[in-house]
Amino acid sequence: MSLKIVVLAKQVPDTRNVGKDAMTAEGTVNRAALPAIFNPEDLNALEQALRLKEKYPGSTVGVLTMGPPRAGEIIRQSLYRGADTGWLLTDKKFAGADSLATSYALATAIEKIGNVDLVIGGRQAIDGDTAQVGPQVAQKLGLNQVTYAEEILHIEDRKATIRRQIDGGVETVEAPLPVLITVNGTAAPARPCNAKLVMKYKYATCPMERKGDEAWTALYEERPYLTLTQWSVADVNGDETQCGLSGSPTKVKSVKNIVFQAKESKTLTGSDEDIQGLVKELLDEKIIG
Repeated sequence: MSLKIVVLAKQVPDTRNVGKDAMTAEGTVNRAALPAIFNPEDLNALEQALRLKEKYPGSTVGVLTMGPPRAGEIIRQSLYRGADTGWLLTDKKFAGADSLATSYALATAIEKIGNVDLVIGGRQAIDGDTAQVGPQVAQKLGLNQVTYAEEILHIEDRKATIRRQIDGGVETVEAPLPVLITVNGTAAPARPCNAKLVMKYKYATCPMERKGDEAWTALYEERPYLTLTQWSVADVNGDETQCGLSGSPTKVKSVKNIVFQAKESKTLTGSDEDIQGLVKELLDEKIIG
């Protein structure tokens, strides 16, 4: 049994470095002012997809992302780890999308890809923390969905068996394919990049990333796999009114970097008396016990 797997991945601003220029005048994130990273939980999702590819010969893993041309780096990082292909949704009409508009764009792209068995994504992105995009994509495509997954155990008779985290423990569920699965950050971490794959794909770019005067320009004619697929709103037959800012009922008012300050502190020695006093205080305040 072979599987056609699409991984939803996002390039996000590093929220550990939010400064005064983090917002645009329109109330959207100024991504150009912040370092860009691979959304952490999407890396967990990619690892689950790659494990399925290894377990079921003939399976393929493609990575779908939406963003400016520089988001092609997400596809490259995925190729370095073992993904087979990728698609970049990039168009100014996608800009400023909230979770509703984002899920719409991703759903139209998945429809264009076609015949997908599994869609796997991270539980949420660190630049929004809504955990809404995955379930919304499933809803728009009419797919079964399983959220908060820890591990995709196996697939048999077109049914996926998944271990997921719930309040107070874990549960094992079964879902028929096609299915969309969101993965927690507590799932297995992504494998490191493979040196041979880095050498193979290091010049892979989407057309909008290129300046045209790179020393390796001739390689794109010789090695078609170095040209990443990029799609606009028109390419995925999208409705412009449902994309970007025009399709986003949610507006971000502001983004701030907040550092929590301790109101009081206490210095302890390593003496038995101090340790016993601390434990008693914690017990009295019902912080422990």
